[in-house]
Amino acid sequence: MMPALPRIRSIALIAAALPSVAAASDVKRDDWAVRGLQQPAEIVVDRWGLAHIYAKSERDAYFLQGYNAARDRLWQIDLWRKRGLGLLSASFGPAYVKQDRAARLFLYRGDMAHEWTRYAPGSRDRYTAFAAGVNAYVDEVLAGTKPLPVEFDITGSRPERWQADDILRIRSHALVSNARQEVLRARVACAGGLEADRLRAKLYPDHAPVMPQGLDPCAVTPEVMEDYLLATAEVSFAPSPPPSTATARLADAADPNTADGSNNWVIAPSHSATGRPILANDPHRAFGVPSLRYVVHLDAPGVSLIGAGEPAIPGVSFGHNGKAAFGLTIFGTDQEDLYVYETKAGDPDSYRYRGRWEKMKRVRETIPVKGGAPVEVELRYTRHGPVLRQEAQKGRAFALRTAWSEPGASGYAAASWLANAANWSDFRKAADHWGTPPLNLIWADLSGTTGWSAAGFAPIRSNWDGLLPVPGDGRYEWQGVSRPADLPQIKNPEKGWFASANEMNFPAGYTPRYPLNFEWSDRSRIDRISQVMAAKPRLSVADAMALQMDTGSFLALRMIALAAPLEGGTPEARQALALIKAWDGNVAAESVAAAIYESWLTQHLGRVMVDRIAPAPARPIIERGSPDALLSLLETRDALLGADPAAAAKSMLLDSLEATLADLRGKLGPDMTTWQWGRLHTLTLKPAVAALADDALRQSMTVGPVPVAGSSSTPAMTAYRGSSFAAVHGPSVRLVMDVGDWDKSMFLNMPGQSGDPSDPHYRDLLPAWKEGRYAPLSFSRAAVDQAAERVIALKPAP
Repeated sequence: MMPALPRIRSIALIAAALPSVAAASDVKRDDWAVRGLQQPAEIVVDRWGLAHIYAKSERDAYFLQGYNAARDRLWQIDLWRKRGLGLLSASFGPAYVKQDRAARLFLYRGDMAHEWTRYAPGSRDRYTAFAAGVNAYVDEVLAGTKPLPVEFDITGSRPERWQADDILRIRSHALVSNARQEVLRARVACAGGLEADRLRAKLYPDHAPVMPQGLDPCAVTPEVMEDYLLATAEVSFAPSPPPSTATARLADAADPNTADGSNNWVIAPSHSATGRPILANDPHRAFGVPSLRYVVHLDAPGVSLIGAGEPAIPGVSFGHNGKAAFGLTIFGTDQEDLYVYETKAGDPDSYRYRGRWEKMKRVRETIPVKGGAPVEVELRYTRHGPVLRQEAQKGRAFALRTAWSEPGASGYAAASWLANAANWSDFRKAADHWGTPPLNLIWADLSGTTGWSAAGFAPIRSNWDGLLPVPGDGRYEWQGVSRPADLPQIKNPEKGWFASANEMNFPAGYTPRYPLNFEWSDRSRIDRISQVMAAKPRLSVADAMALQMDTGSFLALRMIALAAPLEGGTPEARQALALIKAWDGNVAAESVAAAIYESWLTQHLGRVMVDRIAPAPARPIIERGSPDALLSLLETRDALLGADPAAAAKSMLLDSLEATLADLRGKLGPDMTTWQWGRLHTLTLKPAVAALADDALRQSMTVGPVPVAGSSSTPAMTAYRGSSFAAVHGPSVRLVMDVGDWDKSMFLNMPGQSGDPSDPHYRDLLPAWKEGRYAPLSFSRAAVDQAAERVIALKPAP
């Protein structure tokens, strides 16, 4: 039986484990003159690399946020901009032309003057100030007065200047879905029928996908998604990327084990040990170095804001403003649809729409190329969105309708409404204006009010379920987006807390007017979180931190229950079954049972089940299937298992266990007692540009390997992809906020705050992240000064 509560360290013990605070005389002091700054200011960098920005105006605060982001993360944010705008070729050469063209397909192309009005008042001024701050630092680097990050030298490139409009136009970094899943489902339907797709993905609520009238699923090939995958891919500097098929690339991108997600929860005063609300958030994204997120503090007349966001975007996405705390996780709204068109013979730019031929819009652009001639490209758009593929000989084309193309949908830009939010009404205004990504927004303010709201554009599909591509002939159209008031919300939950973990979390009695989505995360994380939250009458900040570190798996408990009646097999199989049956489901790094379970469920059970159940042509598409879907089929003795489902389940479980043990013998040796999960499940962080570095620099850029606990089904998520057990996905940032006693709030940003491999803050928080030793999220000036490591005094330059 899984323990009711995880191990909990006290605040005192956590604080004692942190580095000691330097005396005032040890604080490093710098004096910089900055062109574009309007009044004197300070950046105080604390012992954990968190920059606290003190300015005399809101404009200077956002200017210095951009300046500081460039100071700490210039290579990262410059690459973000170049990738998003389709400007990689200008810096890195002709190998990036295809990726540049793909990225430009998804740039926002609406009226920018109107676009700025979709965000909080003053947003344009904040973005303009932020971009000016980035430019001020870039100018200093190009003038040689500030160091050029080493990544620019090894790529032979230089940083470029920013414009505020461009930050808002870049959309392909924000998380939306479900085009990839639509294509995979169509591929399975073509190869083996829609029933076989139940091995690949479990839908919530139970639902049988409906094939849109007139859709030939076999027309939807993996190649349709090539431009989409390129546009959303990280930038690679590998000399020759490993070969893979379009199907493999698509399946890898849509792997349910590494779907972007998060945990968050809010605890009301009635359930809190402090008598004040507590809000916790740990967004799950791909692990990287530097971290995707950056924690920062802005303090000036009109703004008092601390928390985490993406370093290339002004403000913070989750954190607090001294009056209230707010957090986010992905709410699974389906914000994409793939359209399939009939095109005109001899005129492939004309597509049939409502009985008439309609012309695609052409946009011609020039891609500058380092070391070569500029490349002229054409981008095509239908009324629904960018054209991903044209097949003139077959008389068809494909385009994507995505929330990215909608006004007001710039990723996380609606967080500007939260910067000064103080009460529930302010929170609702932010939720009502949210575009992308679709979120579970949570809230806690000084009055003790807590709650949750789903937020983001929710397309209205009145006549289809959104699970498959649809004909683009006019029969399948969005009827606008749902009114924010039609999305679920809870104010002051009766049980004293609310949590989300990307599950289908509709409140009791709530039925959406139109389908929002059927593809949600399995319930393993939320069920474990809920068990822990409900087990104590009052929860502390330390409890919240311990829960973020929790490695209990409800998915493992389901596997243990299936293994309970199993007997027989080889002596080694009996030994393994005894370990599994005695296990509590804690996916600890030192656990042998965890290693057997993870390999059994994610590597071998699915292969055996797919090989025995799925039609042969569909097997390469389904691969190992979804663990949640597989367990559901076995638990319910589903008819897919055959005429004798109980016997089939037993046979597949035992045969896949034997395959697991053979695999682990090859990986870890013959002695089962040494098969610890941490020997398989390790974390190594290396930036893509390290592929171009010499051995010494590559080593300095690399963090790890270190053994880690957890998996995709634990609150402390450390997900892995495919057949590798290397951790690639999970919480880069963890925040726990004590609402009202802000200096007792805590944070971790993994592996550190800095993007400079020579800076101690590049990697210093990894041991703390692994062990649950949090750093203080200092907010008051007294606390910040006590924790100061470096003070940069800034004054306007002539």
